[in-house]
Amino acid sequence: MELLDDKMRVWLESAKFVKSIPGVYVLYNRNKEPIFVGETKNLEMTFTNYLDTEFDGNECMQKTSFYQRVFTNNQKQEQLELLETIKNDAGKYPSCNSEIEMKTP
Repeated sequence: MELLDDKMRVWLESAKFVKSIPGVYVLYNRNKEPIFVGETKNLEMTFTNYLDTEFDGNECMQKTSFYQRVFTNNQKQEQLELLETIKNDAGKYPSCNSEIEMKTP
């Protein structure tokens, strides 16, 4: 289930080459199921941190095998829209997103 127009990419092979601009991203497990939808002001910094810390011990996100990303200056809104799309299609939010993260600030 690809959610973004961006092609699905293999996590470790290309995550280190993301540009340092704002965006929204979807992490997928090896079955290509979305497990996390995130937003950041700097994709390069966020992905580098994930790679360097191996998701900081987050067992759920350590299942990442693929990702998609889209560049946007309206990250939070696009993240919320993607989360709602997944919930409407699958009947639940991605396994690594908590409901606390999904509330609008």
